[in-house]
Order: sequence, then structure tokens, then C-alpha cells
Amino acid sequence: MSKTIKRILVAGLMCLSTGAMALDLKSDAPQRYVVKKGDTLWDISERFTNDPWQWPEIWYQNGQIKDPHLIFPGDEIGLISIDGETRVTVTKRGEGSRTVKLSPGTVKMQPTARVEPIESAIPAIPQDAIRGFLREHRVVAPEVLEKAPRVLSGADARILMGAGGKVYARGDFGPQVSSAYGVFRKGQVYRDPESGEVLGLEALDIGMGRVLAHDDDIVTLELERTNQQVSVGDMLLPTEDRDLIANFYPKSPERAVQGQILAVSGGVTQVGQYDVVVLNRGERDGLVPGSVLLIKKAGAVVYDRVAAERVRLPEERAGSLMVFRTFEKLSYALIMRATKPLRVGDKVESPN
Repeated sequence: MSKTIKRILVAGLMCLSTGAMALDLKSDAPQRYVVKKGDTLWDISERFTNDPWQWPEIWYQNGQIKDPHLIFPGDEIGLISIDGETRVTVTKRGEGSRTVKLSPGTVKMQPTARVEPIESAIPAIPQDAIRGFLREHRVVAPEVLEKAPRVLSGADARILMGAGGKVYARGDFGPQVSSAYGVFRKGQVYRDPESGEVLGLEALDIGMGRVLAHDDDIVTLELERTNQQVSVGDMLLPTEDRDLIANFYPKSPERAVQGQILAVSGGVTQVGQYDVVVLNRGERDGLVPGSVLLIKKAGAVVYDRVAAERVRLPEERAGSLMVFRTFEKLSYALIMRATKPLRVGDKVESPN
């Protein structure tokens, strides 16, 4: 048994003896790991612990490292001992290089201190899978869309408009007209499968327009982006300034949460790894971006021949997901692992 593993076991026993949570580091956790482009925080968490949602428990924010909560490609991650506990931290920031062209076909590499924007930090989960949901999708109360201004007409009385076109919208824009508006269309109304409560209405992103003019209750917009043709009757909502960097940590919710998968992106019923799902739990239930939940499947129904009755077997763990965007009553989450076939209606719960 290596000295590193012994230290980990001793630290775990000390935590148990004092009543604190034992840090669930893997027995084969690497002493050092150099972060690579394409890594995610979830991937790195799994290299060091069997339960990625324990990452905040084992991560140490080294005050001598700039932005210790962010991890960049080239950084060295390693095990250290803090107050008798084995923790994980950035042990060394990566170094960049500058290419200087000397003559055709000849280059010289000079090491320099790396200067990178925060956007270069590795994300918590694959960004390609969630980018559209972070930037464009929106869940609102049904009355918000009912009161929203609507597209009245296109230029030359057109009824279908695309990017580069001009549209006119009419409605109550409030005391101050925004410089830009998102164009939305009514989507699915989500209801809680148990209580029947309306949890929200999904506003489907159609495009975005910049305001050119404002005359009483009519606004003229130029469409800068469209996902599909804008139609008469589509609704306008003010644009949101959203942080697209998922620099949150995987973590267990602060209080117990139980819920269900309401829907999956694409309108299908089967769910797999890296699918985006809608949950019937949100901010009021204690969920925040980064919250990790376990997925449970109902046990099969079998026939007990002795008792002559049907019995449902216990629920089984079938995967895990991470919440990446929350609303008051529901959330978007990404399936991170699926060990069994998943479906809409499967249950989710806190890992502790």
C-alpha cells in the first residue's frame, strides 16, 4: 500500500472518529493530474472521488493561487494534506508559450506567464450540450406571455420574417423600451405530476431583434438572429444578460430533495447520457446550478406465488444528473451517467 493511500485512509478514519464527513477519495486517486483541453470539472472530480458531488468537501482553494476556484488547461491538480486531511487543489498553474516567427519555416518557443480570460476555465459539464438552454430557453409564468407585446406585421405586410428582416410589434412595453428583445413562441406548460400545480410555461426561443424605433405602443425591430421564421403573433420578452460560464461545483443540495423527470429535450420519452431534462423541482426546493441528484427507477412488479399477489421490487439507482439552470418551480439538468435505461417519470433525489 502506497504512502499516499495510507494518508488518505488515515484522514478518513480521523474524520469518522470526530464525527465529520469522511472524504471519499478513490484508493487510486492520482497524486498529480495535468488538466487537458476538453476536460470538465465533473471528469476531474471522478478521477479523485467516487462521488463527484463531494467535490466541495475535498477541494481546497489555495490562497496563493490566483482564482483558486477556477481550473484551466495545463494546471496541475494534486493531493495535499491540510490539518490532517487529504485534500485536492491546484498545486501549480500551467505555463503558456509564445510563438515568435524568425524566418520562413523557423519558429522559436519562449515560455511566458499565461494570461487567459476566465472563459478559458474548464466548465463543470460539457458546454455544447447545454449552451442553448443557458442562453436562449426560458421558463415563465403563463401570464407573462399573455401580457407580452406581440409581432404585428413584417415589412411590406409579410407574415413570415427571417434574420435581416424588419418587424413591427405592439403591446405594453412598460415605462422604458429595451434596446433589444427576444422573440418567443408558446411552448409546453409544465405541471407537477402529483399536485397538478402549474410549474411554468416554456417560452421557445425564435430569435432576437434590435429596436430601431418606438412610436406609442408600436416598436420597430430589425431581426439580428432567427432559429426559424418569425410569425405574426410571436411574443417579445426583454433579453437577459446571462453568465454562460458554468464555473459552479458539483454538490449535493443543502436540503433533501425528491422529484421527477418531467420531460426531455427533443420531445422524446427515452433518456440517455448528456440529454437535457426538465425536473419538477426548482429554487424554492433548494436547487441551485451545480446541484447533483441521483436517478431512481421503480422496481419491477413480480408475482409472489406463495402469497398469490403481485409485489413491486425496491427502487434501484439508475444514474445521476447535474442541475445547470434553475427557475422558481422547475429546473434544467444534464444526465451525467445512466446505468439503466431512463424514461420520463423516473424519480430523482438527493444523494445524501
